[in-house]
Amino acid sequence: MSKTLALTEQLIALDSVTPEDKGCQQTLIGLLEALGFECETILSGDVTNLWARRGATQPLLVFAGHTDVVPTGPVAQWQSQPFTPTHREGKLYGRGAADMKTSIAAFVVATEEFVTQHPDHHGSIGFLITSDEEGPATDGTVIVCNRLKERGVQIDYCIVGEPTSSEVLGDTIKNGRRGTMSGKLTVKGVQGHIAYPHLAANPIHLAAPALSQLVREIWDQGNEYYLPTSWQMSNIHGGTGASNVIPGEVVIDFNFRFSTASTAEGLQARVQSILDQHGLQYDLKWTIGGHPFLTPKGSLSDALSRAIFDETGVRTELSTTGGTSDGRFIARICPQVVEFGPPNGSIHKIDEHIELRYIDPLKNIYRRSLEALLLNP
Repeated sequence: MSKTLALTEQLIALDSVTPEDKGCQQTLIGLLEALGFECETILSGDVTNLWARRGATQPLLVFAGHTDVVPTGPVAQWQSQPFTPTHREGKLYGRGAADMKTSIAAFVVATEEFVTQHPDHHGSIGFLITSDEEGPATDGTVIVCNRLKERGVQIDYCIVGEPTSSEVLGDTIKNGRRGTMSGKLTVKGVQGHIAYPHLAANPIHLAAPALSQLVREIWDQGNEYYLPTSWQMSNIHGGTGASNVIPGEVVIDFNFRFSTASTAEGLQARVQSILDQHGLQYDLKWTIGGHPFLTPKGSLSDALSRAIFDETGVRTELSTTGGTSDGRFIARICPQVVEFGPPNGSIHKIDEHIELRYIDPLKNIYRRSLEALLLNP
């Protein structure tokens, strides 16, 4: 059994359902300290975070990821126990196999091989690991990044081990993510008997023209890396439950997934302008889940792309699709952040898995990236 596979299985066996870490990071600390890393545990709320660094010079390349996993769902529907690493038909099954304990194991073993072969390498290596990525993400990576910013720590490159590959290992690198911003709109009317509409004001009817305009609005054209910004309604709640009552208000939940072609403030202003044009009485509450980030093609993506091709023969593509990730926090203190990991087809599903044939190549890609970025000044 390879070291990467053995460590992956050791981590999967720890039932670290968010925000629990269940000893995953202590396992990593033992391995990293043996390689000369200074390790710091940063607790926040129920969350355990690890910041580890080897070296004191620039550039600083950081591997980032999370030890927490999503809940298993109905255990009876799994073909094997979710926290018992199991091999079937050339695959390793277990919660976290793809998202993202294999990546973390590959980070560590790649670093061990690199440091053993090149103990006097240029620059520094860091690890930023949290147990709060699958949860609210309020006590995890963002806390560590704020701490590092206060200390003046400059991260030059960061590889986040998110499962980004689509069909085969290496076909996709994420070099950015869209921002997410939700709104809760309450349009006010006057409740009344449905037989006497002239004595009431139906907020559903009042809101409909504005909602139609919001649906048709072109928010931006996107850019070289991003598709146009998307606005979608997710819920509409109105009515008292009776069929003969005009409601006094209607509540609409909606969400923007927006690119770097727009700003949160600009989108908010445009929505409010459309609502005001229709003369609505309303309340609107905003929640920004994350701002977009983008790493244009450069030294980090080039090094990782070459490593992928040299190891697998696959020509990778840069992509910004998908949901949010902790990369949005790291991008505030690091100019080059990319995400790369195994295929994501089984993540968060029953019988999550990774193909065994991808585990050591993933480790080798991370090691090759270290060699490309830290062997030459």
